Amino acid sequence: MRILLTLIPAIALLVGSAFAQDEPVLDQDSDGRQLLEDFLSNVTTLSARFEQQLIDADDAVIETSSGTLDLRRPGQFRWSYFDPYQQVLVADGLNIWSYDIDLEQVTVKAQDEALGSTPAILLGGSSDVLEDFDYIGSLNDRGTVWVRLRPRDTDNGFNKVELGFTDGNLSRMLFVDNLEQTTIVALFDVEINEPVDDATFAFTPPAGVDVVGEPLAVPAAER
Repeated sequence: MRILLTLIPAIALLVGSAFAQDEPVLDQDSDGRQLLEDFLSNVTTLSARFEQQLIDADDAVIETSSGTLDLRRPGQFRWSYFDPYQQVLVADGLNIWSYDIDLEQVTVKAQDEALGSTPAILLGGSSDVLEDFDYIGSLNDRGTVWVRLRPRDTDNGFNKVELGFTDGNLSRMLFVDNLEQTTIVALFDVEINEPVDDATFAFTPPAGVDVVGEPLAVPAAER
C-alpha cells in the first residue's frame, strides 16, 4: 500500500518545522492546547490539497507526493494521491479502503483496527482522541504555532506528532516514526466546515480489481 497507511510524510525542503531543528524550549501555556482542542471540537469538515514528503533518518528525501484531502467528523476521510502515482485511501466510518490504481488492488481493514491511536485518528476523531496522546508543548515559529504530541502507545509505529496552525487553522503536519523517518504534509487552499458530498467517503471496489481483506458490514438494525 506504499505510503498510504503510514499517514502521512515531508515538505522539510519547502517549509521548516521549528521542532525539526535542534530541540527547542517548548511553551507550556494553553495557546497550543487550545488550538488543538478547537480544531478537534469545532472543525466538522476540511478540504484541501496537500504536498507531502517522506525523509529518512539521514535527512534524505525518499519520496515526494501530492493530492487532495477531505475529512468529515466523526471518522470519515479521503486521501487522494495524484502524483507520482494514483492511490486512494478512504475511511467510511467503518472500514479503511486503500486502492492502488497502478496495481489494481484494494485492501480493506476494519477502521478501528487500522487506525488505533495512529496520527490519522487526530484528523477524523473527536476531542476524546487526545486521551491517546500526551501534550508536550507548543512553539511559535514564523507565524505558525507548532503543537507537539507524543502517542502514549508507541507500538503503532510513531513516537512524535507535530501539528502546525497558521492564523488558527491547521496548515502543517509532521510525524516521526520509530525508524526516525519523518513525514511532513503541507496543506493549501484549505476550506473549513463547507459541505462535502456523502459520495466522497463511500468506496466500492472497481470491477476486476483484487480485494484483500473482508469489510465490516453495518448491522441490519442500524441501516
